[in-house]
Amino acid sequence: MSTTSPRRLHLNVNILHSGFVPSAWRLAHADPRAFVDVAHYVRVAQIAEAAKFDAVFLADNASIADQIDFRPITALEPTVLLASIAAATSHIGVIGTASTSYNEPYNIARRFATLDHVSGGRAGWNVVTTADLGSARNFGRDAVPVHAERYACADEFTSVVKALWNSWEDDAFVGDKTAGRFIDTSKVHPIEHRGEWFSVAGALNLPRSPQGHPVLIQAGGSADGRDLAARHAEAVFSASQSFDESASYARDLKSRAAAYGRGPNAIRVLPGLTTIIGATEADALRRRDELIDLIPWSYSLTRLAGTLGVPADTLKLDERLPDNLPLPGGGNGNHTFFHATLAQARTHGYTARQLIRALAGGGGHRVIVGTPEQIADDIEHWFNGGAADGFNLMPDALPDGLQDFVDGVVPILRRRGLFRSDYDGSTLREHFGLQRPVNPHARMETPVVAA
Repeated sequence: MSTTSPRRLHLNVNILHSGFVPSAWRLAHADPRAFVDVAHYVRVAQIAEAAKFDAVFLADNASIADQIDFRPITALEPTVLLASIAAATSHIGVIGTASTSYNEPYNIARRFATLDHVSGGRAGWNVVTTADLGSARNFGRDAVPVHAERYACADEFTSVVKALWNSWEDDAFVGDKTAGRFIDTSKVHPIEHRGEWFSVAGALNLPRSPQGHPVLIQAGGSADGRDLAARHAEAVFSASQSFDESASYARDLKSRAAAYGRGPNAIRVLPGLTTIIGATEADALRRRDELIDLIPWSYSLTRLAGTLGVPADTLKLDERLPDNLPLPGGGNGNHTFFHATLAQARTHGYTARQLIRALAGGGGHRVIVGTPEQIADDIEHWFNGGAADGFNLMPDALPDGLQDFVDGVVPILRRRGLFRSDYDGSTLREHFGLQRPVNPHARMETPVVAA
């Protein structure tokens, strides 16, 4: 008789300041200062934790990458903010983004290991490369490093971080007052890394963290991004507009992981999903239109043009997108959102105006507009069909859009046996059903051979 636990849906909430839709801050009950208000983020996390979500997630950017004359931006540094969220919660995971392009491995290893310690084993690092020129210029560069170089650097960066996280064996801390022995230094290992991009002596200056090391997450849909995920990631934040596209992505990713000697369940695939919820479908459509009507069309066109890597004046609201659009920046831009956005436009034959409405003014993630039952049906279809292991939710507005999901959709998912009613453990690894990583320095005990 099989003792395998039933597969369970994973749900994170991406706390995009006031919400996914750019106009969310303009709603009557919204606080325009929420993007820099710790209490706002804590409140969203507490709503998600009460519903037994796996984690909260914070994106990041090293420049002003949006049109701040209209929309709030990602302003607060994620790990500092997540430490505040961890202090106000007890179970929910805390996942933050940090770029391999404009950081150093030792700093990132230490920062996220610290977050794992202070949260009691709930931390995750979302590994990204950074493709915008504004960030490059903020770090003394005149151009964005080419795509292949960014990912080669990211691979080495991530390998170094993992080596630093594993540089202390689990039992290196002794703390023996009587013997006066604090650390067993034979179990602390300098990594002595010298590579193409980094030279790091190590070891890390703090013990191995509660869940072995923070969960590694990756977000990137290019071939290089998929390879990086296949080597290192334990969860992936993807952007897919259709079931077939996401199912194909999941199969490809898990096949690549298998080629690196990893098992079929090594990676959780979590597409982004925006929800706009109403008691009836008509109510939900009205809410979407109310939000869209609060966004200047000039803002939306400029944002869409940025995603596609074309001048804004080449897009006409009531015309379809130009044919044969090349990858942004000659292939050096963001592949993921370019492909997701273009797929939505081509599949439905949208004009720019129709595309903007379908994306809820956003930047490439899938949007569902409907009743709780309709949204639960869609989630169940993707989950049971193997297109997703769960979702990185981006409610239209925060916190009320999340509360609508928690009150309306979560009970349906529970009745269908898809989502937990309580946490089974206290760490992010336990929420995701991931094994605690074995320290490569761990001594193998000599087996006892029977006489």
